[in-house]
Amino acid sequence: MKRLDEYWYHRNLLSMLLTPVAWFFCLLVFIRKYLYRSGILKSSRLTVPVIIIGNITVGGSGKTPLVIALVQLLQKAGYKPGIISRGYGGKANTWPQQVREDSDPGIVGDEPVLIARHCHAPMAVGPDRVIAAKQLLQHHPCDVIVSDDGLQHYALARDIEIAVVDGIRRFGNGKCLPAGPLREPLKRIKEVNFVVANGLAMQLEYPMELIADSVINLDNGEVKPLDDFRASEVNALAGIGYPQRFFNLLEKHGIKSRAQPFPDHHDFCVSDLEFDNHLPILMTEKDAVKCQRFADERVWYIPVQARLDERFITRFLDEVKKIVK
Repeated sequence: MKRLDEYWYHRNLLSMLLTPVAWFFCLLVFIRKYLYRSGILKSSRLTVPVIIIGNITVGGSGKTPLVIALVQLLQKAGYKPGIISRGYGGKANTWPQQVREDSDPGIVGDEPVLIARHCHAPMAVGPDRVIAAKQLLQHHPCDVIVSDDGLQHYALARDIEIAVVDGIRRFGNGKCLPAGPLREPLKRIKEVNFVVANGLAMQLEYPMELIADSVINLDNGEVKPLDDFRASEVNALAGIGYPQRFFNLLEKHGIKSRAQPFPDHHDFCVSDLEFDNHLPILMTEKDAVKCQRFADERVWYIPVQARLDERFITRFLDEVKKIVK
């Protein structure tokens, strides 16, 4: 049976039937946005500038690698960024939660742990990003806050908005939920400061390329070139927003895989790594943070890095200089 999101990227009867519901969803989005813009619902402004990195579609678009790249870029430029996120998939009893490199992804979420391991920056997660940011600022001397996702979290005032777009799937059938993948009407994309396309970029967009050239053993930390796996078949797992992107990456490198997709933020267990063969297991780094405690020497993950357009880097840092005192 197909998942609903498999109907969002082409014209089909189900999407047509759900279109009236999508119209109602768009109306609710418009009303909510109007309430914030008119001041009826209050947006909280922090004592430091806020940069939002999000998207207007549901599902993976490459946002997490961009968050990591921009935080590292800010650090290199001499800023002291703090990071906030929803902590989706985390099962903490209380929020917000501070995130460290050794935090339990089952408590704070998988993406926050991945970001913390790469950025070594103060980070807090929680459903209320305003509260999470304020707590972070109480304990750390940050001069700018980077929000992982939250483009639609209007309770938090922002200074720079960056929307990430899947360069291949784009905006699907152009319909709002549940008939299509849009969280907001397509015209919202014209309101952000930057549009970064993961892959092919259209006019007025900046391209981003995800680079993967090595694999790391989850059990012993051994590092190998990714191309070393061309000679053998592998089991491939992906519990991300768009699993096919990971499988396409393997195919691009000439690696034949037995693909096993899982839902985004899947809570992996030992049985998920059990196969009727002895082939190596390749997975994303996001999935690896949840499998580390029970992985064996068969399990490898592929880290990716975002390569950003130099024009975007220059303009982004120019905009940051204007808002950070």
